[in-house]
Amino acid sequence: MSVRSLLAAAALLAMSTPALAANDAAPASPAAASAIQTAAAIPVPTLRADVKITGDVVRIGDVIDNAGSAAQVAIYRAPDLGTTGTLPTAQVINVLRAHQVIGVDAHGIRNVTVTRLARTLDADEIELQIAVALEHRNGLGDAKDLSLTFDSDLRTMQLDAANNGPINPVVTRFDSRNGRFDVTLEVGNDTGAAPARLRFTGTAIETVEAAVLARDVDRNTLLKFSDVVLERRPKAEVGNDPANRDRVIGMQTRRQMRAGQALRTTDLTKPDLVVRDQAVTLIYQAAGIYLTVRGKATEAGTEGDVVSVLNLQSKRTVTGVVVARGQVSVSPVAPVLPRRLASAAPVADSASAPVSTPSDHNPVSAKVE
Repeated sequence: MSVRSLLAAAALLAMSTPALAANDAAPASPAAASAIQTAAAIPVPTLRADVKITGDVVRIGDVIDNAGSAAQVAIYRAPDLGTTGTLPTAQVINVLRAHQVIGVDAHGIRNVTVTRLARTLDADEIELQIAVALEHRNGLGDAKDLSLTFDSDLRTMQLDAANNGPINPVVTRFDSRNGRFDVTLEVGNDTGAAPARLRFTGTAIETVEAAVLARDVDRNTLLKFSDVVLERRPKAEVGNDPANRDRVIGMQTRRQMRAGQALRTTDLTKPDLVVRDQAVTLIYQAAGIYLTVRGKATEAGTEGDVVSVLNLQSKRTVTGVVVARGQVSVSPVAPVLPRRLASAAPVADSASAPVSTPSDHNPVSAKVE
């Protein structure tokens, strides 16, 4: 006997109860008593307020408990993956009644929500998986340094909830001549069904972190912290010697440059410690001697550069090494000693005219020019 038949029989018996009660001498028949006991033992179909499904259809067993043999009957098309739909309770009851399911206990529920479970793949996760697949392929660098541009907008994707396996690249192609990639990802399925396959195409370029000018600068500009920003730029644009931001502060530009240009190490030099026409201090230092003289630089130079300086006392131009800001060190010139006379000279002449040596005179003193 079906659930519907048993419930109908119980209802008919309930309608005849007053007449039977009035006739105390008429006991219930064994068949009627058995029907009442059987109906009481059958669980009442109960409506669910919140339904979660994984398939593409909603079945009677999804929306009510104790659906019995009707549980597998499909009654609605499922919402889209990862979305939730709402059904009025009255509509659900009518659909169930049409499939011979009656006497449903709604528990005062006014609406039934149906959510279709899904596996969500964020756009960032997809991009990372593709970058890892392309890493070190045909000359590319690390995945973290790759910038990807997709032919179609990359959006968050919803897959069937059964696709909960790992994501693996099964096809990976990259053409270094034009930067084009073609990658197919496979997502495993724990139901034994075929795994989901996702194909993506686009362009990949390798980038590097570079210090970029925030404003136009002239030649010999001393760079400050506010003059540069850190950006990722294509490696092909910057080359193999991008300037690090920490190392460009306090450096000097070799040429005029525009805002937005990425700095290379070859674009920079140490700052000039001596500027042309600047008043400088000439330093002469030897054993036990330290002299300073005022001078005027005739050319610019950074630390370690050899520059020309006009000695303001002697009015002569000398060369020295830049050792600090506004300071040029002049090395002493070693004295030139006279050579001995040729040994071929006659001994008598040699004795009558002895040769002088540096020890016969006062020591030669170096002179700052």
